[in-house]
Amino acid sequence: MAKFFDVHPEDPQPRAISQIVELLRSGGLIAYPTDSCYALGAQLGNKEALDRIRSIRQLDDKHHFTLVCRDFAQLGQFVNIGNDVFRSIKSVTPGSYTFILPATKEVPRRLLHPKKKTVGVRIPRHNFVQALLAELGEPLLSSTLLLPDEEDPLTQGWEIKERLDHVVDAVIESGDTGSEPTTVVDFSGGTAEVVRRGTGDPSRFE
Repeated sequence: MAKFFDVHPEDPQPRAISQIVELLRSGGLIAYPTDSCYALGAQLGNKEALDRIRSIRQLDDKHHFTLVCRDFAQLGQFVNIGNDVFRSIKSVTPGSYTFILPATKEVPRRLLHPKKKTVGVRIPRHNFVQALLAELGEPLLSSTLLLPDEEDPLTQGWEIKERLDHVVDAVIESGDTGSEPTTVVDFSGGTAEVVRRGTGDPSRFE
């Protein structure tokens, strides 16, 4: 049965953050709110949690997982990013965008797109997520909480707890969340290609 955390959206309680980080470090899988919609999250090197995310979402090996980062210093450890691309990303970050970029050797191979050797990265504008990342000290392995055969992501903590009670270890509620996933922009070819339209305004990358 999943634990349920009700975290203050403006001033997240340090004790709750510590408990969630402890759960992640012990191999747990969480459902958590972001500035776009809910996502599934786990520690970066947690292979079992990765397999659980694939199972819950029924993903194939071509799916781009996302590393949710606290800031650009952290993001730069995990992806190769040139000056022009950096400026483009910086202009909309933090925000509701995911960027696909060539991965560095810091990223576990099982997270990479098998042919492109790329990974998704993002820096969210969300108090809870930022507090969590600060305590965790590393990016959070993440994937949008979009269930198979459903068009819309789940947006209510209580509903997620009800439906995923036995397949995740914790559900976090922290104020209102969006109902759309992030906008995904693929920079792996050197220029911007919008591959998913979502919460972030895609027009600046078209």
